[in-house]
Amino acid sequence: MRFSIHTLGTRGDVQPYLALARGLMARGHQVLLVAPAQFSDVIEAQGVGFAPLPEEFLALLESPETKKVIGGSGTGFGAGFKLIKHYRHLMRGLLDAEWEAARAFDPDAILHHPKALGAPHIAAKLNVPLFLASPLPGFTPTAAFPTPILPFASLGPLNRLSHGLMIHGGGFIFSKAVRQWRSESLSLSPRGKAAPLAGTLYGYSPQVIPKPSDWGGDVAVTGYWFLDMLDWRPDAELAAFLKAGDAPVYVGFGSMPGTDPERLTDIVIAGLRQAGKRGLIATAGGALGKAAKSVDIHVIAGAPHDQLFPLVHSTLHHGGAGTTGAALRAGKPTAVCPFLGDQPFWARRIVRLGVGPKPINKRNITADVLAATLRAMDDEKMRMRASVIAHEIQKEDGVGNAISFIEERLAETL
Repeated sequence: MRFSIHTLGTRGDVQPYLALARGLMARGHQVLLVAPAQFSDVIEAQGVGFAPLPEEFLALLESPETKKVIGGSGTGFGAGFKLIKHYRHLMRGLLDAEWEAARAFDPDAILHHPKALGAPHIAAKLNVPLFLASPLPGFTPTAAFPTPILPFASLGPLNRLSHGLMIHGGGFIFSKAVRQWRSESLSLSPRGKAAPLAGTLYGYSPQVIPKPSDWGGDVAVTGYWFLDMLDWRPDAELAAFLKAGDAPVYVGFGSMPGTDPERLTDIVIAGLRQAGKRGLIATAGGALGKAAKSVDIHVIAGAPHDQLFPLVHSTLHHGGAGTTGAALRAGKPTAVCPFLGDQPFWARRIVRLGVGPKPINKRNITADVLAATLRAMDDEKMRMRASVIAHEIQKEDGVGNAISFIEERLAETL
C-alpha cells in the first residue's frame, strides 16, 4: 500500500514519524513523509520519500517574538496559546503544501501528526482511510487524566471534557483558513466534515501511561517509535571526556530557544559544580549558549539520544515526549525544566513514576535549585526504579506494534 505521513513541528515531531516510515517500508509498503523542509537531509538519508513543507514554520521559532514567549515566564498551555497568533499567517501555505504533496503521491491511506491540520480534509477529498498518530495523549477523551496541555494532574469529573481543547483547538483557531482552503483548493464544502478516523495510535509506552479502560479497540498505545542511530560514535573529544571521569549529567533543552542563553548556561554550570557533577551540555535549539570546555564541562551541538543517554549519569531536559522516552529507555533518572505545551505533563509523569525529582520552574531556576535537583538523582531507589522501567520499555516494539495495528484496522475497513 501507499502511505503518506504528514507531520509538522521540531525534530521531536519528525523523528518518530521517520521511524514509522522506515517500519512501513520494511513491511513492503511505499511511503511519503510530508514534513518541514529543514529535515530533508535527515529524511532522505534514511531512504524515505520526502515532500517539504514551508520552512517558515520552524524558522519562526528563531524570531525575537517567539523566543520571548518560550523563554519567558509562561509554560504549558499559556505559552503555547501565546504562540498561535504568530503562526496564523503561515497556515494557508502549509495547507497548500500538504495537499500538493498528497495529490501527487496519491496515497491509499494517510497517517498524521495532530499539528498537520490539512491531513483529515485531504483524506476526505481522496476518500482514503485516515489514522491519527500522536507522540502524546490528548486526542481521545478519557476520564483517567486531563488534557496534557493543562497544568493539572486531575480535574476529576472534568477530565474527559478537557480533552476537547486539543481535539478541536487547532481546527477552531485556524477555522477561517481551513474553510477557505477547503473551498478554494480541495473544492469541498467550506464547513464539511473531515474524514473519520480509521484508528488512533499513541507512540509512548504503556509503562509510562497505561491505556485507559475507557478507550476502545480503535485506539492503540503502541510503545515509543524510536529511530535508532546505530552507526553513531562519539567524536574524539567527546569520547575522551566521557572516559576522563565519572559519567556526566546530560543537560539539553532540545529545540527550545531562549532569550538569555548565556545566563542559563552559567546557572547550569554553577549548579553542576555545586553538586559535584560533570556536565555534558547540548546547545541544540539555543536555550543554552556557549561555554568554555574544561575537565568537568563538555559542550556539544547535539547527539542521538539512543546512543548518548546510556553513557550518562542522569538527564536534565525540557520534557519533550521523545527526549523523555529516550531517557526512560536508557534507565536514567530524569529532571525536567518544562518550557511549554505538553512538557509539564511529562514532568509530572516522571515524578509519578518515581524516576525523577520535582520539575524545575524556569522562572526561578538558580544554581542552588539545580544542584539540589541533580543530587536528588543519586537516590538509589530512584535509580533502581529507572532501571526497572527501562527493562520493560526495551522489550517493546513500538514501531512494529503500530504497523500491525494499522494493517489490522485497514483489513477490517477496506
